[in-house]
Amino acid sequence: MQINSHLSVLVHDQARHLGDREALIYRDFGSKEWKSYSWNQFSEKVWQVSNAMLNLGIKVQENVGIFSQNSVQYLFCDFGAWGIRAVTIPFYATSSEQQIQFMVNDAKVRFLFVGEQEQYDKARRVFSTCSTLERIIIFDRGVRISSHDLNAMYFDDFLKLGENKPRQTEVEALQKQATMDDLANILYTSGTTGDSKGVILTMGQYHAAFVANDKCVPVGEDDRVLNFLPFTHIFEKGWKILCITEGARLIVNTYPIEVQQTMRETHPTCMSSVPRFWEKVYMGVMEKIESSSAVQRKMFRHALAVGKKHNIDYLSKGKRPPMALHIEYEMINKTIFSLVRKELGLQDAHFFPTAGATVNPVVEEFVHSIGINMVVGYGLTESLATVSCNHLGEPFTVGSVGIPIEGISIKISDEGEVLLKGPTITKGYFNRDDLTKAAFTDDGYFRTGDSGYLKGGELFLKERIKDLFKTSNGKYIAPQMIESKLLVDKYIDQVCIIADQRKFVSALIIPVYPLLEDYAREHNISFASREELCANEQVNQMMKERIDTLQQQLAHYEQVKRFTLLPHHFSIEHGELTNTLKIKRRVLNENYKKEIDKMYV
Repeated sequence: MQINSHLSVLVHDQARHLGDREALIYRDFGSKEWKSYSWNQFSEKVWQVSNAMLNLGIKVQENVGIFSQNSVQYLFCDFGAWGIRAVTIPFYATSSEQQIQFMVNDAKVRFLFVGEQEQYDKARRVFSTCSTLERIIIFDRGVRISSHDLNAMYFDDFLKLGENKPRQTEVEALQKQATMDDLANILYTSGTTGDSKGVILTMGQYHAAFVANDKCVPVGEDDRVLNFLPFTHIFEKGWKILCITEGARLIVNTYPIEVQQTMRETHPTCMSSVPRFWEKVYMGVMEKIESSSAVQRKMFRHALAVGKKHNIDYLSKGKRPPMALHIEYEMINKTIFSLVRKELGLQDAHFFPTAGATVNPVVEEFVHSIGINMVVGYGLTESLATVSCNHLGEPFTVGSVGIPIEGISIKISDEGEVLLKGPTITKGYFNRDDLTKAAFTDDGYFRTGDSGYLKGGELFLKERIKDLFKTSNGKYIAPQMIESKLLVDKYIDQVCIIADQRKFVSALIIPVYPLLEDYAREHNISFASREELCANEQVNQMMKERIDTLQQQLAHYEQVKRFTLLPHHFSIEHGELTNTLKIKRRVLNENYKKEIDKMYV
């Protein structure tokens, strides 16, 4: 049963309902031991943080920064701040000093909570350039505080300010004054172009989103929900709080790189993720199959064919599978597919929301075929995540992003742009009236920047309008669509399509270096460095053959004609990726101008 309270009291209301039931499963920073908090303990920590924040002098609707990886302390701060009607400003744990400085100054942040050593060091370095910043509060007790820093304190010491709840009467009075018009977050989007802009998210937006999602997302008290994406990401933030309204247990994963091990240790039933996660699962499984015996390969390919026929050709279309097919699928599901899910740590899999980028149809079909319910959806920070999604157990079309949630009005402009209106849509951008005005049509619809269409009640996306490339021959190219096709190859880790105002399509490709090195050793290809490996003619010929196979269904003018293998990853540090790991095409075009120009000689 959902308890959709105002966020200032949500955790406390759930504690009254669920008491000593397990609420949070977590590990301390740097620890391998899993611990837990009950709902009552969760509530008590939030009360303590609210009291401590009042004792620090945090005021109603003041902006409080959180610069950290996922952690239970992050949750305590979010809900503790909302408990006194403050606003939280989440920063990605990978944010640069320049980004931190901009956001702290733009939002006039006085108090900044940080996670580990890296975040503390960055915050300390920008402290003198941020005129409003007064305190840095550190979650990880293992962080070394500079001996010259008189403005930092550990979270443990901060909590002592709220011991025995000295300001409880004031906290509860503030909660009674809370409204749905209160700001909950200002969420800065890094964007693939231009400066960060702060998206305003209100309590009312969250409330409306949870009402709508409760009707189509069947998460409940029996679910164990692994948090994989950063809490800063609106998809994870909205999903996490939705799960709290439903009384589900949260498994807090602090280190994304350890997610697969975490899955095997904690056996989640649900997890929100981006398509790249499932692409890597697909590549990992297929790699194991390719290296198995001929008999095993034949068995698995047959199993996949049966899974696709049962789950895609019939169930996804709302049809009942024939009895013989159903019996064969059940047998395969209990043997082959159950072993695959167990290897992933998903033996109790319920459903897995997936959004944030284009889902490759091959990957989507594979995930469903092995008996994992991928729920594909679409949303933006400005829409408080969900705009549309598939509904578990109901017909869906591979390639769509589902049915619009209740309360959202979708209109397609004459140019094909998806336009939105509804109670979950932002009121605009913090301190940016110019951007706010430009973001809405005259009749009040929000411009998403995505092109798409509605068919049979489902929403289909085509491409980011501003990302469409026009070749010098006048042909329009959708780079993300081509990139999603190439990313399913086991040898390709990252890819950036080049085509705008060029004669043909080319690509910058970051290979999966360990696999490429294995290939070279198996084929007696000598190399002394990654540069030498990426330049090898035999390696490039092998990659060309794989790319040509993947792009057979593309139009001739869409196909990659030339590519360059690069010896180093695209990085956030060099400004080539956003904090959500989307590529910044303008930066890549500048950083790799020499390599790109060479492909067009």
